[in-house]
Amino acid sequence: MTTPTVSPTDIPGLLVVDLPVHGDSRGWFKEGWQREKMVAAGLPDFGPVQNNLSFNAKAGVTRGFHAEPWDKLVSVATGRVFGAWIDLRDGATFGRVFTIEIDAGRAVFVPRGVGNAYQALEDGTCYTYLVNEHWSAEAKSRYTFTHLGHPAVDWPIPLSDAVLSDADQNHPQLADVEPFALPRPLVTGADGQLGRALRRLLPNAVFTDRAELDITDADAVAAYEFSQTSAIINAAAWTAVDAAEGEGRAACWAVNVTGPANLAATARRHRLPLIHISSDYVFDGEAEHHDEDETFTPLSAYGAAKAAGDALVATWPHHYILRTSWVVGDGPNFVRTMARLADQGASPSVVADQHGRLTFADDLARAVQHVLTGPVPYGTYNVTSDGDTMTWFDVARAVFDARGAEGEVSPTTTAEFSAGRAMAPRPRHSTLSLDKIKATGFEPADGMAALRQYLGSLE
Repeated sequence: MTTPTVSPTDIPGLLVVDLPVHGDSRGWFKEGWQREKMVAAGLPDFGPVQNNLSFNAKAGVTRGFHAEPWDKLVSVATGRVFGAWIDLRDGATFGRVFTIEIDAGRAVFVPRGVGNAYQALEDGTCYTYLVNEHWSAEAKSRYTFTHLGHPAVDWPIPLSDAVLSDADQNHPQLADVEPFALPRPLVTGADGQLGRALRRLLPNAVFTDRAELDITDADAVAAYEFSQTSAIINAAAWTAVDAAEGEGRAACWAVNVTGPANLAATARRHRLPLIHISSDYVFDGEAEHHDEDETFTPLSAYGAAKAAGDALVATWPHHYILRTSWVVGDGPNFVRTMARLADQGASPSVVADQHGRLTFADDLARAVQHVLTGPVPYGTYNVTSDGDTMTWFDVARAVFDARGAEGEVSPTTTAEFSAGRAMAPRPRHSTLSLDKIKATGFEPADGMAALRQYLGSLE
């Protein structure tokens, strides 16, 4: 079998697919949907769940324009149709029109929100389409319609001679159509450091806190309305590393393992990309640099929970795991603490035997946006600020220098600092290789420049 070819149109996301048709004296054969070949050719892996056929007894039967809340792949089993599409999605391309004739050797991928219509050109035409959501009366209530008589559509058989349903004859003119609302990303953990950065970068996303969506509750996640969601961004996490060694162990597991498992199940059910934030704590820190393929070797309960969450998220192929370290953003963090101590004239002791890079929440949010808008292959990517590896002592000293502090920072060891304290073990080396994310076109911020900018924002 030869490979189909996929061609773009003037309507974003609307794709024409030319299908190989193999015929002989008996008739013909085609592969109407062959996932591996079509995805390789450039068609979205849209996950069809229902196959519909519409038989049209007479040439001139005309149906549409219907914009539905799902994607579909349309073609014909017998006969020919004149296909027409109008972009009814809210945005700059609203009202844009595309037309083409479809026979057995051609299909068209129609993204949700694009109005679909066709006219049968032969008696006995059988129109077929795959969709990635099951039809329901509730789903039909979210359709958007417009009238077939758009002046830019030159129907081969005039509408005055066509066979139309009463409903299709009474759809509103384009000027009176309420645009189809585009699906939006859903962000969990909206009030954390990353969540706040994402609010600034993705103002049109839907942001939820635990009161609005408790990701640890499978029933609550299953009941949430995801029909208008384009992707799930999981910024929720239990980050109290030391507390996870004791009384917080169960809560840590619930947020960092059960929560991602529930979101992965939902992403699979709704065919949504899932972006999940991971941690350097999944490694023991023995290697000086860590790439994305390193085996998990967590030292702590927190690290084990993050590793388990990563493994569960990875069971859904349409995932992005962004692994990061030493996050700094809005809210309590190490840099803010050091800036406050510097301003107070304090002279703290800071560990000098833990190595890594800072990650500024704005930069991490930028990476989320990068994989969200793509095209970026699914998988795991390390994301931190760029630059030389530092220790916590190096970071603290840079903060004190930038603040012109009277006090001084002195180095200490992890063993000395943790003596008498109930602390979880930390990776000694947390530097993450950035080669993979850079290969996608993303350029992490320089760590020292970002630190200076961040300190300036505190003033």
